Amino acid sequence: MTLEGKVALITGAGSGIGAATARLLANAGASVALVGIPAEGVQAVAAELETAGHSALPLPTDVSDPEQVQAAVAHTVEQFGRLDILIPNAGIQLHREDRDLHQLPEEIWDRTHDVNYRGVFLTCKYGLAQFVAQSEGGVVVIVSSVTALSGSSPNVSYVSGKHGLVGLGRYIGVHYAQHAVRCNVVCPGALEQTPNFDVHPDPDGRKNRLEEAIPLGRLGKPEDIAPFIAFLAGPDAGYATGACFVIDGGLSVS
Repeated sequence: MTLEGKVALITGAGSGIGAATARLLANAGASVALVGIPAEGVQAVAAELETAGHSALPLPTDVSDPEQVQAAVAHTVEQFGRLDILIPNAGIQLHREDRDLHQLPEEIWDRTHDVNYRGVFLTCKYGLAQFVAQSEGGVVVIVSSVTALSGSSPNVSYVSGKHGLVGLGRYIGVHYAQHAVRCNVVCPGALEQTPNFDVHPDPDGRKNRLEEAIPLGRLGKPEDIAPFIAFLAGPDAGYATGACFVIDGGLSVS
């Protein structure tokens, strides 16, 4: 696969799935804008890519802030001349704070949805506006979660926001096809490190439970997910749109 001449914007690009995807797209020839916070994360990934001879632009951005997201898209186009691939990936998971709905503080609901749902909405809004203005199409790959399809996670704010992304992706896939824009949703399964893994209440117990439940017998890594995102972003997936793809080691069908 070659992405020579293409420009990609990836949110949550300072670590995990976002960073792994940035490496693959850059290796395929794309210029990449690395969006997210903390600044140190996106700056470190950008420096790594530039050292390897790739074109990378770090853009420390709070994806819940519309002015910052709009500016990130504008800076990307100013630097690279266009935008072709949009990967809204940024997300948080507040674990022990995000629990039973009847006791859930509104602040936890709002904090989670500000990043996981509002952040994707804003990224898509301003990215799609650029696609439409260019009149040359584009690709969106939204990163959701397998929990969006099952409701099994105890983190209600996280589950509901990720579920909403599936609907958003299908809407974009249908209604922006007229602009030659494709949109698909990727639902990763349980990875070795969740978002905000440092505040997970029982990481060892989680690991043991999930390794027993996953048919492939192990937790996933960002490098297990990134190749599929890269495939969907490329020309070989040109007939795929409005779809939801699960990559979870068989967990959801076991």
